[in-house]
Amino acid sequence: MTDAYTRYSQSKSLKYQKERDIVMKSKSRRSKYSDQKYHHVESKTPPLPAKSTSSLEELLKKRESLKQELKKIVKDPDTAPNIDYNKKRRHSKEDYAYEIMISKKRQVHNETRSNKISKTRKSNHESSPELEHIQPESEDEETIIQQRRQQRKQLLEKFNVLNEKSNESTEDDNKASNSEAENTTDIKNTQDNQIISKQVTDMFSEKDEFESNGATKNATHNEDETNLNLTDNWDDADGYFNIRIGDTINNRYTIKSILGQGVFANVVRAQDNMEGNDYVAIKIVRNNDLMYKTSLKEIEILKQIREADPDNKYHCVQFLGHFMHKNHLCLLLESLHMDLRGVIKKYGKHHGINMKALMSYSRQLLLALRLLKKLGIIHADIKPDNILVNEKKNLLKLCDFGSAGKSDDNEPTPYLVSRFYRAPEIILGVPYKHGVDVWSAACTIYEMATGKILFTGSSNNKMLKCFMDLKGRFSSKLVKRGKFKDQHFNYNNNFLLHKKDEFTGREKVVEMSNISISRDLLQELKKCNKSIYMNEERKITQLKDLLDKMTMLDSSQRAQVNDCLKHPFILEELDKC
Repeated sequence: MTDAYTRYSQSKSLKYQKERDIVMKSKSRRSKYSDQKYHHVESKTPPLPAKSTSSLEELLKKRESLKQELKKIVKDPDTAPNIDYNKKRRHSKEDYAYEIMISKKRQVHNETRSNKISKTRKSNHESSPELEHIQPESEDEETIIQQRRQQRKQLLEKFNVLNEKSNESTEDDNKASNSEAENTTDIKNTQDNQIISKQVTDMFSEKDEFESNGATKNATHNEDETNLNLTDNWDDADGYFNIRIGDTINNRYTIKSILGQGVFANVVRAQDNMEGNDYVAIKIVRNNDLMYKTSLKEIEILKQIREADPDNKYHCVQFLGHFMHKNHLCLLLESLHMDLRGVIKKYGKHHGINMKALMSYSRQLLLALRLLKKLGIIHADIKPDNILVNEKKNLLKLCDFGSAGKSDDNEPTPYLVSRFYRAPEIILGVPYKHGVDVWSAACTIYEMATGKILFTGSSNNKMLKCFMDLKGRFSSKLVKRGKFKDQHFNYNNNFLLHKKDEFTGREKVVEMSNISISRDLLQELKKCNKSIYMNEERKITQLKDLLDKMTMLDSSQRAQVNDCLKHPFILEELDKC
């Protein structure tokens, strides 16, 4: 029994001893793990102050001295005490392995950083792994920034050297580029040089610094000349010639002033440097195929007028010749002082020009129309802007034959002639002849007499309404002949007025069956000539009769040019007071 009991007690004690050893080992492992995990983290909280007998005043003095030291350190960081990291305790092999593992994790999270930064980091970790837990990441970044700055300086120095070399000898650069293209085996070595050369070339420089591929200097010189010629753009966006005062045209005519600009061309006044320094008018046609063809047609008409009027007596502007300048067709014409619209604004605004000038100008205008009718030419754009006056204001001439054409070669078009001077047959689409010029001349004569425009419709439809306010309704016979009658009249020959609604602002059509005359031409003429003399009253009555005959709605009933020249307003002289 005793032997069995002793064996039992010994086995029990051995079992208890083993359990105790296991517990002790686990405790040692836990303590070692905690030491490995947290041994390098220094406590940031300061230790509790030891019990001292120092007074409160001494503590305050120490606090102020510490503040002053901190201020000095902030102002002069160089004076801060240097930390001797060699005094720090070394880590064990296990700690070193643990730190390497942490650094690898950081590298995985920082994939966006460049290879250079990762290499510098590895070198820093391998050279001084003990300092990783002491130095913050900001110091690593500062070192990386410094390294980048140094690399950037080196690159800039390389670029400056390359710039100097390229400025000194461009031929050597061309040879080097050709040799690089031939040596295909050294591609990797030449890639960096090609990138640098691309960065050096200036895309805004005047010289071509791109690879020439064996091109000669003469070829590049010719290309530069062509580029310079391309920069000489003499036209604007609409094809008009860019006029500059003082420039010389055709090596003969010096531009002195700009007279005006129309749909087809712009007109300048120039001095002829060869024949007595006389002034001429040059019509510079737009650089456009349609305008060019139209101007050739105008030249033919001007030549016919010059042949029919060699002595320049019938008040059409004289044609002197034509030439080409910078791809622009230029018409050379005689120069006059100003247009009739300028005369009306200056001498007859709101009341018209004097009666004597009115009679003279009307006669000269009708003489020009008689010459055109004799030649079978329709001007098709008579208005004060296309009538010129000399410097003495006693001579009038008709100009601008860009819209002119033969009387037997015309098609109905609703937008021929400027709108305020447009005859009814043009708006309705009735075949027209010389009567359209007579109508426009009547509107011009009225404007000279009153200083106001006779018909001021904002559209063709409104123009017809203005005609009927002065002359009454159109005859059914005339309306039926019109090609565009359906735009303005219905089947009952009632006028369809297009106007905007006062409330909605939308366009609406109003049928007008009864249209009464609401204007008195004689009263309008007298109103604009309040201070007329007794001998002028009779001339105003004659002018009213002439205008009535020249503005008949039916062109077949309208007065002809010869009839107008025989009218008493033109033939009878003004009685002296």
